[in-house]
Amino acid sequence: MTLSIRALSVGRVFGLPKPSFTYLRGWGATVDIPLIMFVIEGGDAPVVVDTGADLSRAWDVHRIKMEQSADEQPDVALRSAGIDPDDVRLVVNTHLHWDHSSNNHLFPNARVVVQQSELDFARKPVMWHRRQFEALPDLSPAWQRAEDRISPVDGDTELAPGITLISLPGHTPGSQGVLVEAATRRYLIAGDCVYLYDSWEGDADADHIPAGIYTDLVAYEESLRKIETLGCEVIPSHDSRVLDRRIFA
Repeated sequence: MTLSIRALSVGRVFGLPKPSFTYLRGWGATVDIPLIMFVIEGGDAPVVVDTGADLSRAWDVHRIKMEQSADEQPDVALRSAGIDPDDVRLVVNTHLHWDHSSNNHLFPNARVVVQQSELDFARKPVMWHRRQFEALPDLSPAWQRAEDRISPVDGDTELAPGITLISLPGHTPGSQGVLVEAATRRYLIAGDCVYLYDSWEGDADADHIPAGIYTDLVAYEESLRKIETLGCEVIPSHDSRVLDRRIFA
């Protein structure tokens, strides 16, 4: 068995404040970022990691300018890669923010795996995080479209041979990454624990730079230190260079 990771573009968002991505850095600057869905191939069935955002809610609910071509709809993008969405048996959400979990329902035969702590928080987030989880009056969160297929886990968990869930709280209480034993090296799909390559590489003041959106900054630092012990190459969640490379094997 030889595993590999494929990164698929499922849209772009524009004009976001840079400090949302780089903690206390970039005041006054904005960034445009890709939305990325990952597919782990080579096992018994393809595993999808994160399913992107719902374009129809981007402006009305989130006041975010988003663009998604017809080819970037998650099910279409997957078919273009030669994979039938019906063949997906596992969907992993690194966390339940709207831009990572809105299209779980497009994979009707898949079990959806999230951390129990993430599920608990998403159902009743603190007020400052309600919009990210779509926990708003008169709105059903998009992730709940597949709620009946959610299979929660608690902590680091082997998902399948060569694929391990790694608990990485901080950005949200139940943030997690996916550690993959590929042909040539280990890779970590880091979710929003690591937004950008620059986040992992750090700067003169810090080894790594957390996101500006978080629930626990102390836990966040512990998660970043945990990644250091994994002996892996880190794949960030919203860096266009991930899509430029496309295949991690």
